[in-house]
Amino acid sequence: MKTVPIWLAAIWILAMACADRARAVENEDKQAQDAVAAFTKADPGLKKFLENAVGYAVFPDVTKGAIGIGAAHGAGSVYEKGKLVGTASLTQVTIGLALGGQSYAELIFFETQEALDSFKKSELAFSAQVSAVAAAEGASSNAKYQLGVAVFTLARGGLMYEASLGGQKFKFKPLAK
Repeated sequence: MKTVPIWLAAIWILAMACADRARAVENEDKQAQDAVAAFTKADPGLKKFLENAVGYAVFPDVTKGAIGIGAAHGAGSVYEKGKLVGTASLTQVTIGLALGGQSYAELIFFETQEALDSFKKSELAFSAQVSAVAAAEGASSNAKYQLGVAVFTLARGGLMYEASLGGQKFKFKPLAK
């Protein structure tokens, strides 16, 4: 029985890990594209945002729960000029009158390169000043960029009663080159 040199085994393990990550990114990209398709089906007017934005981030599944204090988390994909450039995580904390749980998708458009660069530096955070628009037929026709971003949400399920204040923080991770 021949033994495999340790260096060869290490290279094989590294290659398998890289292939696994490539499959994971491909799967995340597909989920993101499916979510974008669901958004544009709910409101075809969002296509103009897709065509004109410098970039966008899509979080296909954000899960939120609250009993007074609420928290939400989701993972997503980030696109610049239509090309996948990285992944991101969304974390939200709220406080106030809130009870329940829900799942939703979130789509963030960046009007300017500066807004996208701020997001990519993980410097972008939303507070009460930036409000999300629920994606529905015609909702995008009145939507406007605020602070260089436009945010849309699409309910997936659950039930939530909420009258609270909070904010979202994002963490960007570029794709390996």
